[in-house]
Amino acid sequence: MVTVNLKWLLILSAFLRVFLIIYGEWQDTHMEVRYTDVDYLVFSDAAALVAAGKSPYQRSTYRYSPLIAFLLVPNSFIHPSWGKFIFSSSDLLVGFLINAILKLRGVPEKLCTYSVMVWLLNPFTFTIGTRGNCEPIICAIILWIILCLMKGRLVQAAFWYGLVVHIRIYPIIYALPIILVLDPLFFQYGTKPALVNWSSRKSKSQQTSSCKKLIDPCCICNFLTSLFTWRRIMFGLISGALFFLLTGLFFFLYGWDFLHEALLYHLTRADPRHNFSIYFYHIYLHYEHELSNLEKLVSFLPQIIVQLVLVFRFAQDFPFCFFVQTVAFVAFNKVMTAQYFVWFFCLLPLILPWTNMKLGGKGLVCILVWMAAQGHWLLWGYLLEFKGKNVFLQLWVAGLLFLAANTFVLINIIQQHTYSPIFQVHQSSRATSKKHVKQR
Repeated sequence: MVTVNLKWLLILSAFLRVFLIIYGEWQDTHMEVRYTDVDYLVFSDAAALVAAGKSPYQRSTYRYSPLIAFLLVPNSFIHPSWGKFIFSSSDLLVGFLINAILKLRGVPEKLCTYSVMVWLLNPFTFTIGTRGNCEPIICAIILWIILCLMKGRLVQAAFWYGLVVHIRIYPIIYALPIILVLDPLFFQYGTKPALVNWSSRKSKSQQTSSCKKLIDPCCICNFLTSLFTWRRIMFGLISGALFFLLTGLFFFLYGWDFLHEALLYHLTRADPRHNFSIYFYHIYLHYEHELSNLEKLVSFLPQIIVQLVLVFRFAQDFPFCFFVQTVAFVAFNKVMTAQYFVWFFCLLPLILPWTNMKLGGKGLVCILVWMAAQGHWLLWGYLLEFKGKNVFLQLWVAGLLFLAANTFVLINIIQQHTYSPIFQVHQSSRATSKKHVKQR
């Protein structure tokens, strides 16, 4: 059997992405269906406006941070595909960071490489960057934050967290698990946090007892009394300060256009266009009338409840927590498009070494169920978009089935996961804890 190491895997992946970018230029010129993502055209137009000294928000539907437009300014004087190379380079960086995180956790080299392949050789992910979507940049920053937390570099983690929330608002869902992880039990002054090695991952019985400890009333009480530690406060201040600094700077430069398009729009978005979300049909039917407070609550409440349950159950195993949070966030969101799937695809390789799911068994069933539900939705989407058929109701039913498929896959992943906290309890904290127990 041929052994593939990380170096050659990255080289092969780089050549594949360069080929697709070049091929994409040919397809855009010679075929009716374009290879390039429509978002890339929006990015490029906004970057051209910035290069001309104008606001990127003069380009309609540009609803991103100005930083994306700044990054693509060379599109105007180097090559129109400059941004695609930047995004694809970030895609490769994600593969490198996946390997770095897994090796830091003591995962064997061969298993690390297989896990990286799940990202780099995934047809969905390697087309994202080459088509001109900016999501690989977000994925790379999130993985870098995970790596910084594992190495105890909290200032760096806080800086990049503030930046990524500014660029893309959805990573705000990771704030609570990060705060829970910054526990004095794991972080002691002057020492790096000790990591739990992959070889010492816990059995199912140990997993159950560990999860019970997380929701024990005493543990919750201890958490509430020790919530305001200097590490948590520092992380919040640094990340918050950077977020508000960038927000203030771009508000000064571009005014309310920036604030509405880059931030407020995503918080209040009610998109009437067909998408995977189960809410799209209701929004479509009532688009001319603003949603009532009750309707907003009904759509928001399931999402926040699921998020809280997942966080308090799995926070200490935070790569897994990030993954299940993201899957649930996307599945229950009011707007869900295919590009959102990359948000959890970049986290999937980080949990594979801890899953008991076999590819030939439940793993294959989950893949087939998820792909079949998505394909079923795409069939109705094609009939609506390209054939002009009135199939909105059928598309909504397909969305319900897709939600069921996502829920089925998520439950199976949770059931087959071996819970493994990232950090070991520091020896001094363990001794203090035992002392308190004896005093009781």
